[in-house]
Parts: sequence; C-alpha cells; structure tokens
Amino acid sequence: MRIWKFGDDIDTDAIIPGRFLTEYEPEKLAVHLFEGTRDDCRTGVQPGDIIVAGKNFGCGSSREHAPLALLGAGVKIVVAESFARIFYRNAVNTGLLPLVCPDTGGLEEGHEATVDIDNGVLTSDGVAYPIEPVPPFMQAIIDAGGLVEYAKEMKEVELCTGSQR
Repeated sequence: MRIWKFGDDIDTDAIIPGRFLTEYEPEKLAVHLFEGTRDDCRTGVQPGDIIVAGKNFGCGSSREHAPLALLGAGVKIVVAESFARIFYRNAVNTGLLPLVCPDTGGLEEGHEATVDIDNGVLTSDGVAYPIEPVPPFMQAIIDAGGLVEYAKEMKEVELCTGSQR
C-alpha cells in the first residue's frame, strides 16, 4: 500500500468539492477526488493505496460523498491521528476503514505500508506504528461493504414483548 500523506483538518470539501454532490456513484466521485487541492493524488492514487493524515480528518460537512469518493478510487483505508466524528461514522457506514494512529508524523508520502489489524500495527520503513483496535462489530460492517450490506446479511430477530395482548 502506497501512502498519500495529508496534514491536519482535511475537510470534506477538500476530499470531494461540493459542486459534485449531485453524483452518488463512487467511481464517478473518484474522478473528482481532492480536485483543486491535491490533483496529484486525484490522478495518481491507485487501488490499495492508503490516505494518512494528522488530526481531524474529514471535518466540515456531513456528507457520505467523501468516503464514497475514496472508495471509488480504490482507497479502502484511511489512517489518521483523529477523525471528525461524522466522517468516521460515514466511513464505516460506506465500508471505508478509518484507523486511528496516535502518531502519523513519521509516515512518509509515497512510501509503502502494511496494516495488521489483528495485531494493531501499521508498518512502514521498518517502523511499527500502533493503531487503535477495531471493534469486531465495526470490522464486520467494513467486511460486509458497509452498513446497508451488513444489514442485508442480518437474520430477522424475534422480539420478546414479555406479555401477550
């Protein structure tokens, strides 16, 4: 996985500009990923690459389009020191894995990285960076391809009302 490095406070308007919000298909959104802010990333990102950022990644508007654009470009993982709360939930809901890494400062643009979720580590240039554990229910949602696909796999649960009417 090749690293695309970003700083702090990357907002959803930088990830996918607002003028493209009429589109909802991930592959079509990906054409405009980071348009006007990181055109080199938009044109160079390859499936399997990862985004690495500092604090507050995905701040700004609460749009699902941002994680969808990343997924459409083949990015399956975003690693950041912290995420905006709504982006984090939108990422999980769409099937994009947000990983919290307390210190992304040593990770370098263009370098290769591997992620070992089971052992909670991201490795690049021989250095292991701890990542926060992914709760099993959240990993199940990601593995299913997002919340909608996860819900489709759920079995109907019989409700226990405690009394008959």
